[in-house]
Amino acid sequence: MISTRLTAQFGLTHPVISAPMALASGGRLAAAVSRAGGLGLIGGGYGDGAWLEREYAEAGNEGVGVGFITWSLANAPELLDAALARRPRALFLSFGDPAPFAPAIHAADTPLICQVQTLDDARAALDAGAAVLVAQGTEAGGHGARRATMTLVPEVADLLTARAPDVLLCAAGGIADGRGLAAALALGADGAVVGSRFWASEECLVHPGLQAAAVAASGDDTLRTSAVDIARGRDWPERFDIRVLRNGFTDRWHADPEGLRAAIGTEGPRWGDAAAAGDASVANPIIGEAAGLMRDIRPAAELLERMTAEAEAILTAGAARVT
Repeated sequence: MISTRLTAQFGLTHPVISAPMALASGGRLAAAVSRAGGLGLIGGGYGDGAWLEREYAEAGNEGVGVGFITWSLANAPELLDAALARRPRALFLSFGDPAPFAPAIHAADTPLICQVQTLDDARAALDAGAAVLVAQGTEAGGHGARRATMTLVPEVADLLTARAPDVLLCAAGGIADGRGLAAALALGADGAVVGSRFWASEECLVHPGLQAAAVAASGDDTLRTSAVDIARGRDWPERFDIRVLRNGFTDRWHADPEGLRAAIGTEGPRWGDAAAAGDASVANPIIGEAAGLMRDIRPAAELLERMTAEAEAILTAGAARVT
């Protein structure tokens, strides 16, 4: 068992948080991760109240947290009150200024986790009173920015050492097995936030056809693009784009966003219908560079236990080599 400040502060067996992937991290996945000793988060995403109620019910009595896309939560702030009323184990915010929401989160005595993509983001999260920062590298699936995990994590660790040593740090982006978890700890993190590996789990709300395409791919087969958000009608801030598995759709439209906007009347529904059908030749699986490290679809608990056992073996062997 790997003990860190994260496991101690949240009462975990494993220093792993499941990423609150929008519309993919449902209650069943969050509950499975928490039950196995990690911290499971429901992906509140774009703020669908009915979806959230259904997924809270799926989690049952298991202790889980919830995450929101910060800029989207600003359009439906009532969802924050609804989430806090359920006494989540943590409230996770990413992709926007957490300050407007922080007072309510603190008043509810709920730990605030802020995912950051730059040092300026990290400073803003500290100003908002975050208990945990998540340094997200560009390798991550879904939305992100430009910094790489390998350098961003230790830079944020140094910032915390100098300014807020009691604030915890997690790494995110490209972490899908024990090697990645061990590396995150070596870089100065207290744990890891894992998305893609749990995206490829039995409990995730993703069509099996999309999962099958992802586990057959490599990290080379992914790209960051705006085409998928245009197809889905998601108006994201310019600094964030989305990493997905490339396919014929992105081959056609990645370099021609204005052409895609002009054809959105047909291309938007075509992408959406393909996603519902699990057709990865048109709909892009939302997966990170960790695709090349995943070769199976397994229960989340098994994936979590495998990851942490591998990390413990690596860290133990590494310590033996240097003594």
